[in-house]
Amino acid sequence: MAGHLVLLRDSILDNASYVPGGRPAVIDQVRSRLPEGWAATLLARDGSVIDDVLRGQVSSIPGDASHLALSVGGNDVLEQIRILQEPVKTVAEALCVMLESRLEFEGKHRQLLDALGARGLPLVVCTIYNPCSDDEGFQRAAVAALSHYNDAILNNARRQGLPAIDLRAVCSEVSDYANEIEPSAHGGAKIADAILRVVAGHDFESRRCAVFP
Repeated sequence: MAGHLVLLRDSILDNASYVPGGRPAVIDQVRSRLPEGWAATLLARDGSVIDDVLRGQVSSIPGDASHLALSVGGNDVLEQIRILQEPVKTVAEALCVMLESRLEFEGKHRQLLDALGARGLPLVVCTIYNPCSDDEGFQRAAVAALSHYNDAILNNARRQGLPAIDLRAVCSEVSDYANEIEPSAHGGAKIADAILRVVAGHDFESRRCAVFP
């Protein structure tokens, strides 16, 4: 049976400007791997935050859509990155700062999942992959901080019984990145493969949360 897969979010799925020279973007990788008769639409936009997806992309989902893939949150985290520079007196105080940021993020993310869930379509949720920075201090701090936000994403997926792709396990090599935070053609191929494996193999009707790969 033919289907229509819709990609929602920002530059992790809308990475065409980061893979020049005719190399395929994520949407091209997805379309080349779809079964015969299937279609794929890119609603993801580079730079989008959760509120942008909620206000714009949700209402633009085509009427014949059969599956949704959502990768959201990275730009929201970038807006919060200043907290890594905030002075604190204790580790406990630092954790409280992170918790407040994580709770705000989790609430927005849950609101978006509720809006998408109201469409009644199979939905695949993605975590935020780690950056690929040459600055070891920043890299270590970013990985530690992202674990809080990714825990929020996985917690929301668990609550709603949705499959989740942990992009930290998908994009794990330097060659997966076009720069510090954008996927290369190589990384895009791995993301496309992960999404399509879940779309083809997960039992969405079970309402069971499962983490891939």
